[in-house]
Amino acid sequence: MQEDFHYYATYCAAFLAGFNHEESKAICYSAQFVDLCSRTFLDGVGGPKEAATTQLMLEMLDAKTDLIGLQNITRIWASFHFLPFDLYNPIKHRKKKYKNKYRMICNSNGALVADTVNLAKGKTLQAVGLAMHVLADTWAHKYFAGTPTLVINNTTDYFFELIEKDGRLEERKLQFTHNPKAKDDIDNSIYVNTIYQYEENTVMNLGHGRVGHLPDLSFIRYKYMPAWGNYREIVKDNPDDYMHAFAQMVYAMRYLRGLEGDRFELNKYAWDVIEPYKDRLKSIIETRRLDASEDWKAFGEELSGAKIPAFDLSLYQEEYKTAEKENKNNTFLGGFFLAAIAQKSMVTKAIFTSKNPLAGIALDYNEKGLRGIKDYLKLMEYSGLDLTR
Repeated sequence: MQEDFHYYATYCAAFLAGFNHEESKAICYSAQFVDLCSRTFLDGVGGPKEAATTQLMLEMLDAKTDLIGLQNITRIWASFHFLPFDLYNPIKHRKKKYKNKYRMICNSNGALVADTVNLAKGKTLQAVGLAMHVLADTWAHKYFAGTPTLVINNTTDYFFELIEKDGRLEERKLQFTHNPKAKDDIDNSIYVNTIYQYEENTVMNLGHGRVGHLPDLSFIRYKYMPAWGNYREIVKDNPDDYMHAFAQMVYAMRYLRGLEGDRFELNKYAWDVIEPYKDRLKSIIETRRLDASEDWKAFGEELSGAKIPAFDLSLYQEEYKTAEKENKNNTFLGGFFLAAIAQKSMVTKAIFTSKNPLAGIALDYNEKGLRGIKDYLKLMEYSGLDLTR
């Protein structure tokens, strides 16, 4: 997903869930910040490197793809952008290495979604926003894994966009370009993606790189053949997924405010809350354009009657940098960093507990603090273990 949904749509969902304008701003800022809190950013403000929730393009180009390098990549992308759906999937007739990667495939309404939401219960607004980013991405990024892998994330060149016309869906052959400086051309169904690489662990095969920005566009419907599905055709309906993501965010945030009982339920949505706005939401989600920010912003400002400021990456930096060491956790960024570390530790521990080595070892953050995800000596020891057979 992009800023239009993670920032402006999340603001709308938070306000509909009962948060006020200032609270909704803090939540949507945190949701969008997940896509920007890189090690480069953390170096600039003096924050803990363990709190990184994304990797910049230049960081990815420099990333090592040895055992530890791959585990570092996986800890970030699986924890915040491609939450694994079923770490114990009983897939048969495959080797252990393949099973480990298959079990990292992201999808909505997996057990880790509930764990993510519950981790934010009773915590800061930053934790709520971070959880909403993770939840929303399980809808946009479904069918892709947050670890470099050709055998899971690759596709064929069989791509057809399904465009609604006169009440029915017409097929249009979809094409890709590999020029990273090019822009998606929605009028001619030409999109940017990563170039094919035969190496299993190259970063070109991370997440949805092989299908470019398609998962991040709310309006698009398309059919394609993914490697994990043995190159059989599947249909991806983004408008339906994005509507479900929005309704689930509203429900989740109502739950976090104590308005939906004492247990978060999967496959539950706040359809009743969003019903009065259903046509408006459908229009925003299905309109063909690369960025829906203006439409989401206008909707949010109508809901609250207040102005939603543009996202400003520098907004909280000075507060954090000038705070005394003992008070840094009480700043806005400090609260976000703690939430990020807790989420990464929780997901990494779940992956390791399932006997899957792809994300390395993580001790419980609540017990071990930063050491919970900074076990480099243990990772070196772990590299000698054979858990792939």
